[in-house]
Amino acid sequence: MEGAEEEFTDKEHESKFCLESNFIGEGEEEDKQDSQPPGEEDTKDMFVQHVDTEISEEDVEKIWPKMGTLLCSTPLERLGPVSQPKDAILPAFHKVLEGNWRSLNQASDPEGGAEEGASPFQMELLGLMGTYRDVYYPESSPLGTSQQVRSAYCLHALNHVLKANSRVLAHNSLLHRQQTESKAGTEPQDEPRDQGLTRPKALILVPFRDAALRVVQTLIGLMESKNKMMDVSNKKRFKEAYGEEADVKPPKVQKPEDYRATFSGNVDDHFRIGISILRRSLRLYAPFYSSDIIVASPLGLRTLLGTEGESKRDFDFLSSVEVLVVDQADVFLMQNWEHVLHVMKHMNLQPLESHNVDFSRVRLWNLNNWAKHYRQTMVFSAIQDPQINNLLSKHCSNYRGQVAVKNIPKTGSICQVLVQLPHVFQMFPSDSFMDQDTRFQFFIEKVLPQYKDSVMSHTMIYVPSYFDYVRLRNHMKKADMSFASTCEYSSRSEVSRARHQFQAGDKQFLLFTERFHFYKRRVVKVLFMVNLFTIRGIHNLVFYGLPTYPHYYSEVCNMLAASSPTQGASWTCTVLFSRYDAHRLATVVGAKRAGQMLHSNKGVHLFVTGEDDKAS
Repeated sequence: MEGAEEEFTDKEHESKFCLESNFIGEGEEEDKQDSQPPGEEDTKDMFVQHVDTEISEEDVEKIWPKMGTLLCSTPLERLGPVSQPKDAILPAFHKVLEGNWRSLNQASDPEGGAEEGASPFQMELLGLMGTYRDVYYPESSPLGTSQQVRSAYCLHALNHVLKANSRVLAHNSLLHRQQTESKAGTEPQDEPRDQGLTRPKALILVPFRDAALRVVQTLIGLMESKNKMMDVSNKKRFKEAYGEEADVKPPKVQKPEDYRATFSGNVDDHFRIGISILRRSLRLYAPFYSSDIIVASPLGLRTLLGTEGESKRDFDFLSSVEVLVVDQADVFLMQNWEHVLHVMKHMNLQPLESHNVDFSRVRLWNLNNWAKHYRQTMVFSAIQDPQINNLLSKHCSNYRGQVAVKNIPKTGSICQVLVQLPHVFQMFPSDSFMDQDTRFQFFIEKVLPQYKDSVMSHTMIYVPSYFDYVRLRNHMKKADMSFASTCEYSSRSEVSRARHQFQAGDKQFLLFTERFHFYKRRVVKVLFMVNLFTIRGIHNLVFYGLPTYPHYYSEVCNMLAASSPTQGASWTCTVLFSRYDAHRLATVVGAKRAGQMLHSNKGVHLFVTGEDDKAS
């Protein structure tokens, strides 16, 4: 049934939402207000400045109170640095949004409960988005600002699309008037260049269908006014496909708040939907080449983009995307980051087919294959991560530059460790963040031999990367070591058997992946005293790498409390890190300690936590 829904496209309303055949006719007063005549557009509007700026081939080769410290890079000196907050100017909003944009939080929360008006944080964020620079905000957590972030980027993307469409409609009207009034023998005037090679202008990547549902609800809420209800095609079908099924039973076990916030609603991760907007009407399930906004998961696009050599593949619809949103990028790391990179590699490529485009209306920078330099990319995540940083540095080349929030963590998650435990941090030499071979050799030669003795039984090894987990599992199998393993692909029975064997001492080691902790907390028991999901029987804990999410460090360390209290004196914790783990290290031990550790001549550092003592 889900497959049938996925392939459905609305062709019934094609002519109604066709930009090429629509124009502003007489008597459409509201649309006249929405679409300024050519030549009368506000030249101070950043949208107009951004799309009308012509860059040369030479150009191609070249602290805020709520958001914190901003790192700004601008390839073209004439554009200057980002303004200070007191000088931040909100973007000019389209007429359709002028009366609603301050209620953006209510638009994203149809059930009520959202704060009235835009928050100071959203005002700063909208000001940054309005500069058309790339934006990276790595503090959008599900229990924090994620909903405010979603409302802001939906408003910005919708504002961009409405302005672009209004410009096309206004030019359509001008050309229509010129054709009807022109006399025989007069030379035709040059047509305005106001379009890309394909229609989709905004792409919003989200991890689950529930997130897509919230995005669409926000878009609709922003366009609806108190006096006029907007026309939304296929709304019922969309709610059935993207809403939570009525017969879904609530989980039997209690789960952490961040887990419930991340996995609420429909968590299917394979979807894509096109949205076309014209005046005050919105069409869901629009064919991609008739869409203005595409909302999709990386997996949903990956299956459509295909790979080189496949007969059925399509990526032309990404050729003229001008606004790209990557929301909840940290969740994509837990899903499959390769899907995100695959999508990025296919952004703003020259189309293989013309798709009935009127080349006389296509902007010159699209024809020059410079669309990637005009694309604004906005990435939101709950954490900073080198792979996300790499995405921005390798796949984003906005001529207006980039703004990234870089706030240094003052305290680390080690302060939330409740058990009395010595933490031994061992630094190994490394040439890059992706140097997994050096980490592996250091572990099997320097660390693992210390735990092979039977006295060091009940050792759990926490492995952040699935590829590292497979490598360790294969090595331990080849060495005929006594171990059990749990990963995100393990069945319920396999997890139960591994936990029992480890707790009983039948297996000396337990390999435990970070993705298992992320996805499958539902299959492990709750330790009531610290309200955490736990693996029982741990005496020794080894972090093969620092966790992606800093609070996972304290959660996993607190699992030791499930063992017998008499064993507490012999508990150990060993953590591997390199100089390329600087930010993750700072989120665990704090920025000051991390700096001291990274610049120290010592390779081993000891901290002790306890119920009455802080990490020391």
